[in-house]
Amino acid sequence: YLLNFDKVTIHHTINQLVGVKWVDSFYKYFTHVGDGITAVIIGVILLYFNIRNGLFVLLSYALAGGTAAIIKNSINYARPHHTFVYYQKHIKLNLIDGVEVLGENSFPSGHTTTAFALFTALALIVKNQFLKLLFLILALNAAYSRMHLSQHWLVDVTAGSIIGVIYATLL
Repeated sequence: YLLNFDKVTIHHTINQLVGVKWVDSFYKYFTHVGDGITAVIIGVILLYFNIRNGLFVLLSYALAGGTAAIIKNSINYARPHHTFVYYQKHIKLNLIDGVEVLGENSFPSGHTTTAFALFTALALIVKNQFLKLLFLILALNAAYSRMHLSQHWLVDVTAGSIIGVIYATLL
């Protein structure tokens, strides 16, 4: 999909899904699953039950998040809102009330990196196939939320997911 369409077309297509109140509200809050604090809380809880698993989750998050932060601060890549306001003025971007949209440092998505590092680590810890699938669904929804809220491009969340999966898998 990324190879066949430009980022503006992809984001404009995704942005047409904005406007259903309960969906907007869900993603407005669900996006916080990708906050670093969520990974830290889950990692600390796991430390209490199993030090190895807790350290695994915390290190996966820290290394993936650190890598994403270094890349993000090295490459000043404009976010969707900035691009649509300044360069694609003819296309109306649907925004969600109460969501502060940022303008710069888009690549890669830190929330997506965190979500994929966290949920990949958890999926590698558990044996239950249903939980593994649930963790994948949670990570994908965290990634989608970043696009639904017009915080990131598809390429940003794709890169973030790859970074998160790689660190958790290598560890």
